[in-house]
Amino acid sequence: MKKFMNVFAIMMVLVLVLTGCGNPNANVVPKTEESVKPAGQYPLSIAGADGEFVEIKKVPKRIVSLIPSNTETLFALDAGDSVVGVSDNDDFPKEATKKEKVGGMEFNLEKIISLKPDLVLAHSTLGESADAGIKQLRELKIPVFVVPEAKSFEETYDVINQISIIVNKKDEASKIIADMKAKVEDVQSKVKALDEQRTAFVETSNAPEIYTAGEGTFIQEMFDLLNIKNSATKSGWYQISSEAIIKENPDVILVMYDYVPKIVEKVKKREGFSTINAVKNDRVVQIDEDKISRTGPRLADGLEEVAKAVYPEAFK
Repeated sequence: MKKFMNVFAIMMVLVLVLTGCGNPNANVVPKTEESVKPAGQYPLSIAGADGEFVEIKKVPKRIVSLIPSNTETLFALDAGDSVVGVSDNDDFPKEATKKEKVGGMEFNLEKIISLKPDLVLAHSTLGESADAGIKQLRELKIPVFVVPEAKSFEETYDVINQISIIVNKKDEASKIIADMKAKVEDVQSKVKALDEQRTAFVETSNAPEIYTAGEGTFIQEMFDLLNIKNSATKSGWYQISSEAIIKENPDVILVMYDYVPKIVEKVKKREGFSTINAVKNDRVVQIDEDKISRTGPRLADGLEEVAKAVYPEAFK
């Protein structure tokens, strides 16, 4: 099931990139300060990623979150007590796992409605599969805000700000963002001190269907911030052969999934991989996909994890 979720997530990213070209509002993170009233002033009228304006009459007290990044942001903003429902995929923080579940790949509309939410936080990466449900919720006068997909650290900061204004937690957002920026700067300074560049390859699914991240992905932005050369030379998320990985000969292989037991050892034992520098130097590292793929408050932690995997001596 975890493998299916990984592959599905990759395909959703590809679909969103393609569909976004036809819709000027798709996946755009609006500057929240320009689109709503200051924090604490209600009612708010705010446009989501789908271009639909949502009126929020007062501070939401019963929120249903449909994606983990939204949930993590709400809890980090100290708005977790207002969360009454989350997706089946929510596993952080621990308190989120105790909330009512409203579905995973498909959402249980009856369950959502029964929770009597005064706000549903959806997400642009849910795609067309969620459109009909969102429409039904809105027909029932339940406010649904579609959170934009952040594709960079700066857009992640904008999304955190946006959600904070909706839930009246602007001061908390300012601190979260300041802490994230400080960690990013600290990690960059440690890597820069080494004065060395290494090549890394990241894989998001196991052989024989190995997927990786190239130009124009969040992984690439992290690599750029950390002076890492990406051995994936194409754009976007794409399937790659073992032969191509061997030819690129990365210094480090980053395994971005955990659905395969003992995957690090299995990667090392793949046919032909013994010639790769990453394998010869024991630099095949499993990293936490949630910290790296969920564009929320833990993203800076994800950057640090990547840095430690590629440049471990910078953190000793």
